[in-house]
Amino acid sequence: MRQKKVILFTSPSCKWCTVAKNYFKKNEIKFKTIDISKDEKAKKDCEAHGCRGVPVVLIGSRWIAGFDQKKIEKVLGLK
Repeated sequence: MRQKKVILFTSPSCKWCTVAKNYFKKNEIKFKTIDISKDEKAKKDCEAHGCRGVPVVLIGSRWIAGFDQKKIEKVLGLK
């Protein structure tokens, strides 16, 4: 089964962003990282979907604010 596209919106000082990156790597989940401190459009996209901080995980068309492991696993169909 093909994995849904995963995008992780981060910022350099975000501790939970590092937790999310490590989680994805450990579970061999392919993901793309976008630093919202350098990408104004990405920051606006996150805000438009009600996300007020990082990390924000976009899986397919599903926005997840914060590192919510249970929700991420559910959306990816892992558990």
